Amino acid sequence: MASEKGKNALTSKTFKHVSYLWDEEKALSLAGDEVGLLIYRSNLLGADLRLTNYGGGNTSCKALAKDPLTGKETEVMWVKGSGGDIGTLKRSGLAALYVDRLRSLTNVYRGVRYEDEMVELFNHCIYDLASKAPSIDTPLHGFLPFKHIDHLHPDAAIAIAAAKDGKRITQELFSGTIGWVEWQRPGFDLGLKLKQCLDENPGIRGIMLGSHGLFTWGDTAYESYVNTLEVVERCAEYLEENYGKKRAVFGGEKLKSLPAAQRLQQAAALAPVLRGFCSSHTRMIGHFTDDDRVLEFINSNDLSRLAPLGTSCPDHFLRTKISPLVLTLAPTEALTDVKALKEKLTPAFEGYRALYKEYYETCKHPNSPAMRDPNPVVILYPGVGMFTFAKDKQTARVAAEFYINAINVMKGAEAVSEYTSLPRQEAFNIEYWLLEEAKLQRMPKPKALSGRVALVTGSAGGIGKAIAKKFADEGACVIISDNDAARLKSAEEEFTKQYGKDAFANALLDVTRHEDIQGSMDVAALAFGGVDIIVNNAGLSISKPLEDHTEKDWDILYDVLVKGQFLMTQAGVNVMRKQALGGDVLNIVSKNATVSGPNNAGYGSAKAAQLHLSRLNAAELGPDKIRVNVINPDAVIADSKIWAGAWAEGRAKAYGVKVEELPAFYAKRTLLNEIILPEDIANACFAFVGGLLNKSTGNALNVDGGVAAGFMR
Repeated sequence: MASEKGKNALTSKTFKHVSYLWDEEKALSLAGDEVGLLIYRSNLLGADLRLTNYGGGNTSCKALAKDPLTGKETEVMWVKGSGGDIGTLKRSGLAALYVDRLRSLTNVYRGVRYEDEMVELFNHCIYDLASKAPSIDTPLHGFLPFKHIDHLHPDAAIAIAAAKDGKRITQELFSGTIGWVEWQRPGFDLGLKLKQCLDENPGIRGIMLGSHGLFTWGDTAYESYVNTLEVVERCAEYLEENYGKKRAVFGGEKLKSLPAAQRLQQAAALAPVLRGFCSSHTRMIGHFTDDDRVLEFINSNDLSRLAPLGTSCPDHFLRTKISPLVLTLAPTEALTDVKALKEKLTPAFEGYRALYKEYYETCKHPNSPAMRDPNPVVILYPGVGMFTFAKDKQTARVAAEFYINAINVMKGAEAVSEYTSLPRQEAFNIEYWLLEEAKLQRMPKPKALSGRVALVTGSAGGIGKAIAKKFADEGACVIISDNDAARLKSAEEEFTKQYGKDAFANALLDVTRHEDIQGSMDVAALAFGGVDIIVNNAGLSISKPLEDHTEKDWDILYDVLVKGQFLMTQAGVNVMRKQALGGDVLNIVSKNATVSGPNNAGYGSAKAAQLHLSRLNAAELGPDKIRVNVINPDAVIADSKIWAGAWAEGRAKAYGVKVEELPAFYAKRTLLNEIILPEDIANACFAFVGGLLNKSTGNALNVDGGVAAGFMR
């Protein structure tokens, strides 16, 4: 194991299979701050997904601190708290406990049957009252004497831990310097087992947990970090040496993948159908990947043998369910006949749900929580890729990452021995653990639009952007779109900064182009599994006297406003019908749909057509539980491209005022004397889709400050 003196000898080139990221200058700035160094080390480890997965593993340090009650120096352990992620860990994510109190709990421990009662006792060991809640892994760190400890779930290590001959391989590979503890559910007793392993094998540098993960340590943050890297690097080297040595990886290729473009085309067509099946219990958000590692597995001869075995590491199957659903569709299957496709898929989903119910009924205990959603999380489509479905995008994406981890584990275990998964009962005991259930119950309630996907046209600015932001604030996944690439890029940067990558996708979209419209639907399907809300907001305005109005003016107004609304609704409804989950179409029309004004023949009549088209669609789509409603704004000037050009000049001329006087002019002519903002329109949209108006369709809501001539009759 590298020492502090060997720091300068190690570089990123020293390691091939893991990333050496230690910055000595940064570390020196934290000298003397052991907690700061713990966070620094944790973030470095979490930055490399080959070392651990999102939310997986935990790290700790022990250091002296002043007891606030006695003023004396006492040993305190800081450890990642429950539900955190080491890659993004901050001080607020740590639990801090008195080491002597934690260890004294052995005096009241009543045995494995009473594991769960120990978790509550952790609270009596808290040093920092602002601590994060301690996790179930706390005693695993507390009973080991080392100052710095890393517990990670590296694929390379778990591959050995999940191999039939894992204990022997570990012994031989590390010449006895890595201990072995057989599989056991995390908790107080496992902490005692780790201490026993160390007591029986003094001088070891780490412990492999069967089917689970790896413990490594050091006297300093740096020593622990390097020890971890070195152990994982050796595991990965060993696997690489053995890939394809005794037999082809995963038994060799059974079928070829479709070309990349065709894979995406098939996935986009299928995703909404799968989302509908997976949402029979709770509305789900989807994720798709055709990562090379996925394709190697799903196209292999061993898929049918390995996939049903399920995963081994608890972190894996808690997020992916015990096993995936493997589709029997041919990669080139025609997916245009949705009815026939659903008839073909129905037995597969019914079979999966039945197997899950049998798993629950066979393994449940008298006090087990009620059976959860029996639908699959992971769906494998040989030749195409992998779909994952969960309550939100991040959870679905992370489930995909975890299943790729599971694929890596199976690949490695099969290369050096034979892959073994957890027994079903052990898996159930983790999945339906009362402590896991309590963690689920503590999670915040979903927001009003959680599980919903909204596509907003013309949403790189003005009203459209305000709507997209409002929906994202309320938990929806949104597709922002615009025909202006530069404006869309700017909006993308803004949304990334404000909401993160899982909340939105973007599409360059001209609503008069069929290929752009279908492309935006494909973006929605591949990013989130489909679409639930279409907001037809894209528009333009031309204000001219009748004699100056050209045929070109007329055509573009009707193409964008009327045909664009028609085509987007048509495409969106096609996706919604695949899902069979209902949906919403919101059309941003205008006060001008009902109010006659000067110099407005083309725009006003097109808006009237939009309004009536909305009524016609509402009448037709009711049986599909698809609601169609209208918001009629007036004079929303802020951040609007419409008002940046000739339209503002035309309206100002029509009303005999200056352009800069328009906001006040429009406000004064309303009953409420209010300027209308984009956020006002966004709130109106949310009113229709937020859950309180689920039985409302074919309606129009005026958001114009009160224009009597525009009152709906």
